Amino acid sequence: MKKLVITIDGPAGAGKTTVSKALANRLQYKYIDTGALYRGVAFEAHAKGISPDDDHRLEALCNELELKFVRNNKGVRLYSGETDISDYIRTPEMSMTASAVSARPVVREALLGLQRKMGAEKAAVFEGRDMGTVVFPEADVKFFLTADLEIRASRRHKELEEKKSPQKFEEVERDMQRRDNNDSSRKVAPLKPSEDAILIDSSQYSVESVIEQMMKHINEKSAATP
Repeated sequence: MKKLVITIDGPAGAGKTTVSKALANRLQYKYIDTGALYRGVAFEAHAKGISPDDDHRLEALCNELELKFVRNNKGVRLYSGETDISDYIRTPEMSMTASAVSARPVVREALLGLQRKMGAEKAAVFEGRDMGTVVFPEADVKFFLTADLEIRASRRHKELEEKKSPQKFEEVERDMQRRDNNDSSRKVAPLKPSEDAILIDSSQYSVESVIEQMMKHINEKSAATP
């Protein structure tokens, strides 16, 4: 099968991470969680007391950051320098901070080159919010995965419960709605499907069913590509 660059965009809670990892494993491709990169910037900005709208300090921060994915016995982890920050970037606070930070052009520009470098060798599944529209407009196959807000909030609340988070469902749903609005209305790289993206609503589908739908399109693309 020809090596492809596959993008999976969509809002929080749509199942992007689970589906992207499973699809990458199915294809034996690299899985790149680009949202983790923005969360990494948000984490370091928060740790250093940098405001999400301070472009000058954010640019300086991005220029000195060394973000990288490392595979170990815990799976694929995000490191900042020599520190594993994977667990610290998944809090509700980091979700909102990452949404604010990712709207800044200086941050998006800094991470654009890094992401494209990761995709140069192809055979990769990129998960994010603007992969098919901005980062890889020429991607071989583009998916936009979504689901009803209530279902997405329920999925995220269940994840937080498993991590012993005290956040209530209503709070999760409210935060998710606010992030949806922020991400879709921002001027820089808003959350939206590209014109050639394949839309999949995962509200009533299992992960396996979504994967099968994606594989059908991927196989058709591979067969049509010389």
